Amino acid sequence: MVERERGEGEAARALTSGPPQQQQQEGAAEGERDEKEGGEREEEDRGDEAVEWSEIRLAIEELSPPARLKHGGGGDGMADASSLPTLRFLALSHLLLRVLDKIGPTMAVLRLDVQRNIEKLYLSDPAKYSTLTGVVEKEVKEGTARKVDSCARAALWLARSMDFTIALLQSLEEDSEQQQSLAELVEAAYEVCLKPWHGWISSAACKIALKLIPERKVFTSLLLGMGQDRCALKNEIRRLALLLRPLLDGIHSMMAKFRLDRLKST
Repeated sequence: MVERERGEGEAARALTSGPPQQQQQEGAAEGERDEKEGGEREEEDRGDEAVEWSEIRLAIEELSPPARLKHGGGGDGMADASSLPTLRFLALSHLLLRVLDKIGPTMAVLRLDVQRNIEKLYLSDPAKYSTLTGVVEKEVKEGTARKVDSCARAALWLARSMDFTIALLQSLEEDSEQQQSLAELVEAAYEVCLKPWHGWISSAACKIALKLIPERKVFTSLLLGMGQDRCALKNEIRRLALLLRPLLDGIHSMMAKFRLDRLKST
């Protein structure tokens, strides 16, 4: 009786699971599927790793709506600039200055102007200096906004440097036939965005540095992230300009409100 029940149980298992040969085939097929899926996942992972997050892509990400909400930002334009988080402003300026670093020593003079004490001040009390407007208003009230080492002056030069970066990238994107050299594009952007605010010392330094600018194709290759083509780069430059321009306009409007927009360097 027990043997009969054991036999019936084995028969039932055989019916539901199939014959041994079929089980082996199904097991092998399942293993192949798992191996294939695992390989596909590995390829996807390698593909994700192959996409390099360039400075331009990171800046776009920083300006995207989710990033604005995460950092406490609002909409576009002046409304956004009036409560622009200091940390977000610093993040954007760092990314775009890294773009300028790819030009070479030309931007050394700019860093002397823009990298003052704003980072140090923010880190000393992040809650107190949480917004860019709050920092500027504090220095205006204290009468220190026009000092050489003020955060207001540093923020103004950071905004001007971002103006310069966008102007350069847009001219690079618009000159699709590559009729101008990188030195010519840099000089044209400098004449519009920075030269009006530079004294003779800074202007002379930039004039000398213009002779050390790399070839255009070298600069473009440095801008391209891994796995990115030139068409994608052009689209990202357009998108970055659209996202950044209202913010910069708002910052300049804020500076004009406090009569700081016409400050010059030596």
